[in-house]
Amino acid sequence: MKLGARILKTGIAIVLSLYIAQLLHSPSPVFAAIAAIFAIQPTIYRSYLTIIEQIQGNVIGAILAVVFVLLLGNHFIVIGFAAIIVILFHLKLKLENTIGLSLVTLISIMETTSMSFIQFAGIRFSTVMIGVFSAFVVNLVFMPPKYENKLYLKIVHTTEETIKWIRLSIRHNYDHQLLKEDIRKLKENVHSMEQFYKMYKEERKLFRKNDLEKSRKLVVYRQMTIAARKALDTLKRIHRYENELLQLPEDFKQATQEQLDSLVYHHEHLMLRFIGKIPTPTPYPEENDNLNKEELFNFFLTFQNEQSGQEQQPHIYHMMQIIASIIDYGEQVEHLDTLITSFHSFHHNEISIEGDEAE
Repeated sequence: MKLGARILKTGIAIVLSLYIAQLLHSPSPVFAAIAAIFAIQPTIYRSYLTIIEQIQGNVIGAILAVVFVLLLGNHFIVIGFAAIIVILFHLKLKLENTIGLSLVTLISIMETTSMSFIQFAGIRFSTVMIGVFSAFVVNLVFMPPKYENKLYLKIVHTTEETIKWIRLSIRHNYDHQLLKEDIRKLKENVHSMEQFYKMYKEERKLFRKNDLEKSRKLVVYRQMTIAARKALDTLKRIHRYENELLQLPEDFKQATQEQLDSLVYHHEHLMLRFIGKIPTPTPYPEENDNLNKEELFNFFLTFQNEQSGQEQQPHIYHMMQIIASIIDYGEQVEHLDTLITSFHSFHHNEISIEGDEAE
């Protein structure tokens, strides 16, 4: 179990909100702590959006709470009915993320009908907003996330694991059950990559001069994610149609293995080139034989013609899917090569990626 940055920030936000609420002599500082828990976010930009939404949502909750208490009192049935109305308002205004905290505001205000009710409602609303602003301050000041590191490391790990399984699968030297489990994990990793990409995209830099470099990085990282997903698609095809691969003519089987070896080597090579571990252009271009799509496709056409008179059409369709997946994967890797070469032509500094971080 890791003590991640978000866990630590949540604890700090709770402490800060309780301290500020107590400093301002709030009668119920616990509501500030509850609000801080709802408002903590993984990125500064999302925290900014959250504080805007929370202000809107809590204003709705506070106003409706005051209206219902003044008109109908604070019977349990009235509170339940008011909660339904608050939820409907939030859904109508597309503020679904603030429903929970808005209901907390509503219930905290409707618990009393004393003579100083309006003042009480204002204090409770202010207490909740203390928690929201405390969470925003913590997000802004404490441990700003480095999602570029998380994104790159997740892409590298997923790509390396996928390539390892492709090499083993094409040689039919692997444990079927273990591969099946790892494919499920790799799917989850691809989903995590996409989430980290969104968070990195949302990060805001202090200096505008870095915007252009980040925009180019985003294009490269997006293509890295696509290439990793295509590699996983190719792995799934190879795993699913392993029997068809085993029945191929020896020359076709050997050509497929060689082309895949060349492709995954190229992919690995690009990941290292991006962070400057291999220079651009490469010192030994003759070693970087890329995927020969024409040769692979011609092998498939020859195989198709040889099998055309036999009742093995499903076998041909399955091989067509494998070859198409390999070619598609190869094209994405070639595009990644172009983007990385272009990136380094503008930015000669080495990309600095730090070690693994707690999430």
